[in-house]
Amino acid sequence: MDAFTTGITQRIRRTETDLHRAKETGDDYLAEIEQSELEELRRTAAEHGVEIVPKVA
Repeated sequence: MDAFTTGITQRIRRTETDLHRAKETGDDYLAEIEQSELEELRRTAAEHGVEIVPKVA
């Protein structure tokens, strides 16, 4: 796994965690921001051929 793949995967996982935490605490504004960030990270990963396997809860 190269540095780009490792980095974007870590950022996606961190953002997923932050999104979950925002939803749990009822922070709708932060959840919206995290959701947008997650979508952008996933789009960037896909554009570079990085397959992101969904995190199992």
